[in-house]
Amino acid sequence: MITPAFAQGTGAAASGTDIILQVVPFVLIFVIMYFLILRPQQRRAREHQDMVKNVRRGDTIVTTGGIVGRVARVTDDASEIEVEIAEGVRVKVVRTMIAEVRAKGEPVKAA
Repeated sequence: MITPAFAQGTGAAASGTDIILQVVPFVLIFVIMYFLILRPQQRRAREHQDMVKNVRRGDTIVTTGGIVGRVARVTDDASEIEVEIAEGVRVKVVRTMIAEVRAKGEPVKAA
């Protein structure tokens, strides 16, 4: 007669190693995502904040909507700047909507 064969269970130490081996790929994927996606995005966001903070009167800017204009007035406390898009035509633009500063203007004269 043939006796049934039963699989022997692995010990508790082996199952702990199995869990670690299952988690390692997820950790590696997260590390790769951090260095390839999250870190450069944070760097670009920091550079954009610095650019927006350093906008001065006379700078030529491009908004995210594609409008090109020259900064006519900047206030320190408000989140808006006044941009001249044509001779005598001024619009208010939210600072965070500045996509690019193309040309630096003259420094502000001391009053």
